[in-house]
Amino acid sequence: MTKNNLEHKIINVALVDDQQLVRQGIAGLLTLSDDINIIWQAEDGEQAQLKLSEQQPDVLLLDIRMPKVSGIELVKILRAQGNSLPILMLTTFDDSELFMQSLQAGANGFLLKDVSLEKLVNAVKTLAEGGFVAEPVVMKQINKGFDISPVLEKLSEKENQILKLMAGGFSNKEIAASIFLAEGTVKNHVSNILSKLNTRDRTRAVIIALNEGII
Repeated sequence: MTKNNLEHKIINVALVDDQQLVRQGIAGLLTLSDDINIIWQAEDGEQAQLKLSEQQPDVLLLDIRMPKVSGIELVKILRAQGNSLPILMLTTFDDSELFMQSLQAGANGFLLKDVSLEKLVNAVKTLAEGGFVAEPVVMKQINKGFDISPVLEKLSEKENQILKLMAGGFSNKEIAASIFLAEGTVKNHVSNILSKLNTRDRTRAVIIALNEGII
């Protein structure tokens, strides 16, 4: 086996969408990539919870609007459980409000379903590596809604780490537990992050960081 084969990592992906044709279509496209393996599919958030209890993927692709348990509701459930699984939201709606709700719930990305295969594969890879993805057309809508403040000061490596966890929807207590810091120390770091990003709001801080390419 060559060195390249040894280094080649397959990303295990799970896909949740209540529309069977759409779900199978996305799955079929993703299987064209040598880097991605679809390990299971589910038709709603309720079914997805059962499958997640049996097998965790590297990245979870979620439709936003679904019966029983919606995509955003499932993100909230997983984050409340302390599950930091990278989650990419997929939707047919270029709705900035849904994007905001996804961010607040703790999703790591938001794409429209009509994206190209290359863009979708790159998004999956980005999330698998701990990154974040935001649909440009939705970011433009959000930016129209309020002024984006300039970053006042560069974030430290630790602040960047905490900001990524904030973007994942985790509380100060959960962040503290995951990076082995006192909750009070994390609270101080968060205050510094908000100050440097010139905002008092955690979700707004994440949006500023996405705009600036910080995360």
